[in-house]
Amino acid sequence: MSDVILALDLGGTKFAAGLVNLRGELLGRARVEVDRESSSQPLFDSLVGIVEEQLELAGDLDVRVRAVGVGCAGPIGRNCETVSPVNIGAWRDYPLRAQLAELTDLPVFGDLDAKALALSEGWLGAAKGVDNFCAMTVSTGVGGGIVIDGELLDGNTGNAGHLGHVIVEPGGRRCGCGARGCLEAEASGGAIESITGRPPTEPTYEVMQRTGRLVGRAAAMVSAALDLELVVIGGSVAFGFAATFFNTAQEELDRHPSLAGPRRPRLTSARLGDQGPLIGAGAVGIRGMRRRQR
Repeated sequence: MSDVILALDLGGTKFAAGLVNLRGELLGRARVEVDRESSSQPLFDSLVGIVEEQLELAGDLDVRVRAVGVGCAGPIGRNCETVSPVNIGAWRDYPLRAQLAELTDLPVFGDLDAKALALSEGWLGAAKGVDNFCAMTVSTGVGGGIVIDGELLDGNTGNAGHLGHVIVEPGGRRCGCGARGCLEAEASGGAIESITGRPPTEPTYEVMQRTGRLVGRAAAMVSAALDLELVVIGGSVAFGFAATFFNTAQEELDRHPSLAGPRRPRLTSARLGDQGPLIGAGAVGIRGMRRRQR
């Protein structure tokens, strides 16, 4: 019987669950939309349904679920002991890890969703073999994960890499974090809808260019500060805006001076596509199991 991780990707608009084996293959998945008007327990109850569905699938596939891996929008407490996603108002210091442990009777390991994406892209995706890179998600919110010398950065509270809160428009729009001009307040899906009155699935050319320019600006700042060689970008907004977004972001990144001389950082699309977040959550679970065994 082979081992799998029950992987959970918890974002501002949807919850997803899947089974990821130790080779990074996604064996099954399910999703449910997030009701932002719901209170904390009904939100968790909606997650329970897809968790139980995947546990039942594990039995049908004759695989053994060894742990739960979680990638969650932030901010979070270490290991997702508590979570307070900016775009889910009902969850403030919500005890997610304990709730999942009680539900599944399994070890639970959690991290930021964009840090989970960094793990998956470094393992199997666009950053495979790269030691210094960051991964960014441009979706309902904006997140990031940073790898330096082959190690994913955790930081003091586990929230290292929150690139959505890099200031890209000084004095700009008020962000949910309280600051003004954060990348998340200017270029996330939620921000785009608020600014334009249109969902990010119906962008104008100018909106796609502006979003790419602001993301490229943030990428340039973090690349210069940390001497990165690659920036990997995923998320529904980035994928939806496609070449216009990525070309503009790379142009903005190139426009900024680089202390590395001719070896300028490169920007690319996340290779694992819509499977990346769940594979990343699976990678969080695998990493947690290996650390426990040391």
